[in-house]
Amino acid sequence: MSATSTSPVPTVPASGQQGGVLAARENRVIWLLLAAAFVAILNETTMGVAIPHLITDLGITALDAQWLTTAFMLTMAVVIPTTGFLLQRLTTRAAFLIAISLFSFGTLLAFLSPGFPMLVVARVVQASGTAIMMPLLMTTIMNLVPPHARGRMMGRVSVVISLAPAIGPTVSGVLLDTVGWRWIFGLVLPIALVALVAGARWMVNVGETKEAPLDVLSVILSALGFGGVVFGLSQIGGAASHGGGADAAAASSASTAALVIALSVGVASLAVFVWRQLRLQRRDDALLDLRVFRSLNFSLSVLQFLLISMAFFGAITVVPLYMQRVLGVSALETGLVVLPGALAMGLLGPTIGRIYDKHGPRVLLVPGSIIASALLWFYTTLGASTPVWVIAVAQTLLSIGLALSFTPLFTASLGSLERRFYSHGSAIVSTVQQVAGAAGIALLITVMSGIAAGIVAGGGSEVTGEAAGTQAAFVLAAIIATPTVVFSFFIRKPADSADMPVAH
Repeated sequence: MSATSTSPVPTVPASGQQGGVLAARENRVIWLLLAAAFVAILNETTMGVAIPHLITDLGITALDAQWLTTAFMLTMAVVIPTTGFLLQRLTTRAAFLIAISLFSFGTLLAFLSPGFPMLVVARVVQASGTAIMMPLLMTTIMNLVPPHARGRMMGRVSVVISLAPAIGPTVSGVLLDTVGWRWIFGLVLPIALVALVAGARWMVNVGETKEAPLDVLSVILSALGFGGVVFGLSQIGGAASHGGGADAAAASSASTAALVIALSVGVASLAVFVWRQLRLQRRDDALLDLRVFRSLNFSLSVLQFLLISMAFFGAITVVPLYMQRVLGVSALETGLVVLPGALAMGLLGPTIGRIYDKHGPRVLLVPGSIIASALLWFYTTLGASTPVWVIAVAQTLLSIGLALSFTPLFTASLGSLERRFYSHGSAIVSTVQQVAGAAGIALLITVMSGIAAGIVAGGGSEVTGEAAGTQAAFVLAAIIATPTVVFSFFIRKPADSADMPVAH
């Protein structure tokens, strides 16, 4: 069923039907989606800094506060895999308005929240909208932008993905020090509402929709599988972070039991989920079509993306902890150290996109993976006396290496698929990022906490323990990232055709 037959809203044809230059209406669609994605990412990066304030203001424990992050991650892990199906059934306009409405309503609930339970519910509602936004953005770009110009457009996405985390912590710090945590949501809400009104006025439909039955069992298996894995991973750090004493031992035991049960249920459910998708895709009814992996270029790109996400998201979680616990640097100074690298990623995005369009991914991926891996190995030498300026330079170089990787991987992976698989490919890339990021954070924090606790228990100082734990965590991150240097040589630029073939 075509989008034009289901909605009076104008429909933009897919890229294969255009002359190669985006018209004003098409550019407006992409900018609306970029703005909405920026708001969603800004919200998440501002929220992370607020956790200590929420513990104090709401009178909750650190374990309770963890649910503000865990609930968000769980919802993302459950919803994202369904977007491959949703983006086929819903028009672009409908998907956008649902996503931004959910996000706006969740933000309003958070702003008005009288206490912790409602705030958790608000985070779940926010995440439901956020989970739709990035796959929708990627799918729309792939449908609208001609292959020879996709790198430049993905460069814009890199700006959004980098700029929001760059300014988020600083903005959050100012608000927390002046007007309180509610105004983090109070700042985001009007921006989200403007995006909602603009979308209702100017968003048009892209491509076509189609009738596809919803397999309820696949949804349940997906929720148990991806949700179980992400929840289990989120418990790893908790199981390793408790101190001594009977209460701490009981808490650690409970966390260990929770992670074992969650991971067991998650892995088993994922196995059944994959089996069911392989059966359903024979008649094009899969919730998440796995035929995308028949493209070797897509599979290699996703594997590269998985390893980079594990190493990167784990590392950017460890660096602030190291700076504050070992070097004694304030939260504001930590944010300023990370800021140049995040800005560099954003500013380099369009240039990297143009290089990709002209020369392909290898000229970017090879140096990018080498730089990122080398910097992570350098991070294994950080200690209690490392100057802050050294970390600032290293973090900036690491961000440049990652900038050289993300845009080519996004573009090459999705560009390797047929148009009918774009929504499924976008959902898989977003799911991989979510699960790999959770795994990277959990593994590195566990290693750091375990080494630090062992040294302190043996009579060493907390600073010595944290420094040693940080070095061990970065050894793991560097080991994870090193294979990307090899894989980067094998990822190619898809042919400039509007509909790349995937074997049947």
